Amino acid sequence: MKSEHIQLMNQMGKEKKAFLFLINFEKTDVKIFPLPADNNKVLYNFGGEKNYQDIEIKKELIFKKELVSMAEYDAKFQKIMQNIHQGKISLINLTSPTAVESNFSLEEIFHASKAKYKLYLKDEFTVFSPEIFIKISNNTISTYPMKGTIDASIPNAEEIILNDKKEILEHKDAVNLLSEDLQKIAKNVRTERFRFISKIKNRDRELLQVSSEICGNIQNDWAKNIGSILDKLLPAGSICGFPKDESIKIIHEVENYRRNFYTGVMGIFDGKTLDSAVMIRFIEKDNGKFFYKSGGGITQNSEMKKEYDELIKKIYVPIY
Repeated sequence: MKSEHIQLMNQMGKEKKAFLFLINFEKTDVKIFPLPADNNKVLYNFGGEKNYQDIEIKKELIFKKELVSMAEYDAKFQKIMQNIHQGKISLINLTSPTAVESNFSLEEIFHASKAKYKLYLKDEFTVFSPEIFIKISNNTISTYPMKGTIDASIPNAEEIILNDKKEILEHKDAVNLLSEDLQKIAKNVRTERFRFISKIKNRDRELLQVSSEICGNIQNDWAKNIGSILDKLLPAGSICGFPKDESIKIIHEVENYRRNFYTGVMGIFDGKTLDSAVMIRFIEKDNGKFFYKSGGGITQNSEMKKEYDELIKKIYVPIY
């Protein structure tokens, strides 16, 4: 991040001034909104902490996808596998934009969707994320890597996902990566919970998502270093790969598009605690068209068809 953004967040943290922040994947674009944020520019709901009145959207959602071809995805997948076989990386997050059409505006999708974290940046994008990035309270920092998704309607879905060798290895790499990241700014880093299941609903299906909880201890005056802490931890490890620096380099070479705010982070500092999320489940407006950005983790045990199907399954709006 630019030094002025780091210094501004550090100063606001030191002065206990509440603010909302958005940081894109590349850390080149940072938006900071003093709270309460102007709801003519940005709408947000972080676990019930919000700046708007609920609006009921009575019409039925129409949502059409213009899917990226399997051949196009496979070309990127094979480049990723070459890097894995060469030993450069063991895990990487491969993503792609999908053109979508809807009878809802971005703002209407925001109001209608259900998610632990959701945000609408006027005329730019909306995001309804289930994935926590970091939480800080008192002198404890926690992060929750989310790796592993399966359709809950599949018989024995929970048993299948928890015993899948590919998913186990992918999740272990993510936990190791996030633990290494936390060690940059915290002590006594430990995994409190490993591979627990949460449920995500939408109108078409229910998904099971696998997460872990990693914690560490930081100094009580951490708030005066909010910007510095975020700069050291970003980009979020769960949407890069392992090792992180090499994965980021390969992502830029292979994906052939800008993630921009997709897979960046959004968060709130309320003057005492920090809560934030990874910006996944993301719809962006570009030249009047909507693009849904999605992806998943790739390891040496990945199968192209399964990874392609996962990318497609993650293109949904959580309305139910």
